[in-house]
Amino acid sequence: MKKVIITSSQKENLEGFLRLNGFSVEVLNETVYRVERGGELPVFINLEGGHLYFEIDLGNISSLASEKLYHDLLDLNTEILPVAFGLNRANPDDPRLVLVESREAENLDANELLSVFTTLELAVDRAETLLADYLNPQVPQ
Repeated sequence: MKKVIITSSQKENLEGFLRLNGFSVEVLNETVYRVERGGELPVFINLEGGHLYFEIDLGNISSLASEKLYHDLLDLNTEILPVAFGLNRANPDDPRLVLVESREAENLDANELLSVFTTLELAVDRAETLLADYLNPQVPQ
């Protein structure tokens, strides 16, 4: 029998859609969600002005900060598009390395939304590899 592909254009609210696709969703307030899947780092989604802003907190960067690290992060930005590294300096005493992405909320389709999470997960893996070199520097022999 020939495979029949059915395309659906069913509309679903964000929270319901994420839950149906295996995500754990915590509503932090009217515009912010904390979303997790399969033991990955949580993704914070901020709904603002018709856009969805995605952010993963990779941690405080103070002890690792160096010109070389920032160059390496900028270089890696070209490989992890459309995701990007950034610094969250909301608290100047606690600068955080973050991964960010954004999408327009209008006409957002299921594949596009799910691909954001997949891309963020891949970018976290790349970040872990890069940061491991800074957390555990190899001593020359």
